[in-house]
Amino acid sequence: MTSRKLEITCILLLVFCGVALPAAAQSFRAQCPPSTITHPVAANNNSEASYNGPTQFTRPATGTQQWVVPTSGTVNGAIKCQQVSGGDGYMTEADGTQTFMFSFGPLSGLADIAAGKTGAEFPSVFNTPYPGTLVRGDPASTDGATAGASPGVGVGAGTAFTWNGAVGIAPDVIQTLAVSDVAEGAIPAPGTAPHCPAPTTTTVTAYTFEPVGIPVGARVTIANSPGSAAPAPAGFLGTFTVACVDSNVTSPGGFSQYAFQYTDSATGLGSSTSLEGTTASTPPAIDGHVDPRPIMDIGVMNGNIPGPLLAFDEDDEVFLTLTNVGMIMRPDLFEQHTFHFHGYPNASSFYDGVPDASVAINIGASFTYYYMAPDAGTYFYHCHITPPEHLQMGMVNQLYVRPRQDRVPAGQSLYTYLGYQNGISEPATNPVVDLRTACNPGGDILCSATMPAGGATANTVTRAVPGSLCSNPTVSVAAVVDAAGNGVAPDYVYNDGDGSTCYEVTYPIQEHGFDPTFHFVGMTFNPEMFVDMKDKYFLLNGRSYPDTVGLCGSSGTPGSLQNFTGCAPGPQATASSDGTMHYSQPLPAIINIPAGGRASLRLVNLSVAEYFTLQTLGIPMHVVGWNAKLLRDQAGNNTEYWTNSINIGGGESDDVILDASDNGCGSPGCAAKLYPAGSVFYLYEPDLDRLSNDAENFGGMMTEVHICSSVTGGNTFGNSCK
Repeated sequence: MTSRKLEITCILLLVFCGVALPAAAQSFRAQCPPSTITHPVAANNNSEASYNGPTQFTRPATGTQQWVVPTSGTVNGAIKCQQVSGGDGYMTEADGTQTFMFSFGPLSGLADIAAGKTGAEFPSVFNTPYPGTLVRGDPASTDGATAGASPGVGVGAGTAFTWNGAVGIAPDVIQTLAVSDVAEGAIPAPGTAPHCPAPTTTTVTAYTFEPVGIPVGARVTIANSPGSAAPAPAGFLGTFTVACVDSNVTSPGGFSQYAFQYTDSATGLGSSTSLEGTTASTPPAIDGHVDPRPIMDIGVMNGNIPGPLLAFDEDDEVFLTLTNVGMIMRPDLFEQHTFHFHGYPNASSFYDGVPDASVAINIGASFTYYYMAPDAGTYFYHCHITPPEHLQMGMVNQLYVRPRQDRVPAGQSLYTYLGYQNGISEPATNPVVDLRTACNPGGDILCSATMPAGGATANTVTRAVPGSLCSNPTVSVAAVVDAAGNGVAPDYVYNDGDGSTCYEVTYPIQEHGFDPTFHFVGMTFNPEMFVDMKDKYFLLNGRSYPDTVGLCGSSGTPGSLQNFTGCAPGPQATASSDGTMHYSQPLPAIINIPAGGRASLRLVNLSVAEYFTLQTLGIPMHVVGWNAKLLRDQAGNNTEYWTNSINIGGGESDDVILDASDNGCGSPGCAAKLYPAGSVFYLYEPDLDRLSNDAENFGGMMTEVHICSSVTGGNTFGNSCK
C-alpha cells in the first residue's frame, strides 16, 4: 500500500507542477486465429473431431521451413478462444450483502457464460462481430440470457441473447496503397519496369516509408485515384487475387509504391502497364482489431465470481486474451493483472502469469496467452499480481480439460485407442502399454453396472487383449435413459482406458471464502491488514446457500427447497455502482443427476486462508483424481477410493464422482430404491461455522443434489432437473 500512496503523490505533484504526462494509445486486441501450424485447415477447427490416435508430425523434405507440420488425417483437437476482462465488480451474498471485488469478467461467450457454461469458443463463433449495438453494461443481463427470462432475477424478459463473439471485435481498417505497376498473368522478363518478380537489371532505390504489406493470395481492389495522370486501362481495374507483390518499387517522385501481379478471368489484356496515381485496397478483415469503446462499456464493473469458466479438450490450441480495463472503484490503483494457470503445463514460461518470469498486463492493454492442451484434469487459473490480495478479492477462475477418451468413436475400444502408446497399436510381439491406463485385474468396470432399459451403446471398454496384463471381456458402456427414453451417453474425467471415470453430468465446484471487512477497506482506500484476514462468507461457485440452488418458479421468487420440479439454476445478477445490472455469479452450484447416473464434481479450493471439507450423506463419493492426475500409480495399480467426505487445501483440486447408480450402492436394482427420482441429498461443509452467512445461520457452503427423472440441457453444467 505504501507504493500505491507514493504513486498517487507523484501523480499529484506532476499535475500541480504543470508537467505534461505522455499519452498512450489504447492497445486492446482480441486474437483468435482461424488456423495455425498445428491446426492448418481452418474448416476443421470449428468442431471436435473423433479421436483417431495421436497427431503425427513430419518435417518438410524441401524448402527452408524449419517447423514440423501435422500429417493429413491425424490432426486432433481444434482451436478455442476466449477474452476476459480484468477489473472490478460487485457480488451479492445470500444475506443480501453486496461485496466489492477485484475480478475477472466476460468479454466473449456472453450468452454461454450467463447460462453457466464455458466461454471457450471456436474461431467461427469468437470472430463474429455483434450484429447490433451493444448496450452499456452486461448485454446478456440486459437482453436476457434465455428466452422468457424473469425480471425477478435481474434479467430482461425479452428475446434470448445468443451472441457469443468477442466484445469490440471489428474488421480492421482497409489498407490502401499506391500502385506503380500492374501485371496480369505471366510477366515477360526483363520487363519494362520493376515489378514482381523484379528483373535482375532493376536497381532498387532505398526508401524510408514502407506501406502496409499485402500478402500473396489477398483480394485487392484496384482503382484510379481522382486526377490520376496515368490512369489504368479498364481491364486492370476491379477486385483480383494477388499472385505476387514487389514492394521494392519507387515512383519517379521517390515514393515507395507496390507492383502487383494478379489473376482474373478477363482475357485480351496487356501483360503489364506502368501506372501513376492508381491505388489498391484490401477488404476489411477480422484480425484482432477491436473498438475499445464497447470493451470499456461492457467490461467495467462486470466482474464474476468465480471468473469466466474455461473448459476445453485435449489436443486443443487455446488463445486466452486478458484485457485490463482498470478499476473504476479504485481509480488510484494502477493494478496490473495476469493469468496464472495453477499446476498447468505451460507452453512456455512466457505464459505462466508470474510477472517476474513472464509479463503483466497494464490498464488499457491486452495480452493473449497461448496454451496447448496435453493433459486432461481439473485445474484453475488466477491473477498472480499480489496473489493473497487479488485471490481474496475474487480473481479466481475455474478451468478443466476434457480427455481424448470422450472422442473415441462409438463402438470402439477405449483401451485400443488409449492403452497402447496412448493410441498407437504395437505389434503383438511388442505389446508396449502405458501402464497408467492398463487394466486392473479383479477391479470393477463401473460403467458396466445395470442401466435402465433402452440405453444406447456409447463406446466399448476393453481392459486388455488376450495374452497381455489381463483378459477381462469386452463390455458395453450404456447410456442412462430418463423417463421419456432420452439417453444421456457417458463422458469421462480422465483417459482411464477402462471406463472407470465415466459420468453422465459434470459440475465444476469452486470453494472460496470472503472476508467482508477486508473487501470494505480495500474499496475505501484504507490499508488491508492481511494478518487479520478471516473468512466469514463461505461459497460454492461464488454462492452461499440457499443461493447455491438458484431461484424457482416463473415469478423469480424462491420456491420450496424440497419441491424443485421446474426449478432452473438461473444466474445471479447484482446492481453495481454504475446503476446497471450485471451477472455476478452465473455459475450454478445445484447438482442434478439423472436417475441411475453419476455426476462428476470438479472440486477446487482457491481460498487464501482456509482448508475446506465437503461431505455428502446418502450418495457415496468415488474419488478418481487428485491435482489433475488420475489416481493410478506408474504400474497401473488403481488407487482410487470411496468416501463420504473429502478435505481440500488451498491450491488443490479433486475429481469426485457422486455415484447414484447400482455400482454406487453395490447390488442390482439398489439405486432405484436408495436414489429414486425426486429425492434430494445434500453436499455441505460439516464445520458449523462454514454453514452460515456471516452472522446468519443456515447458509454457507452447502448445496443440494437432486435425482431427476429427466435432465434437460445435456450432460454439462447449466442443465435443469424435471
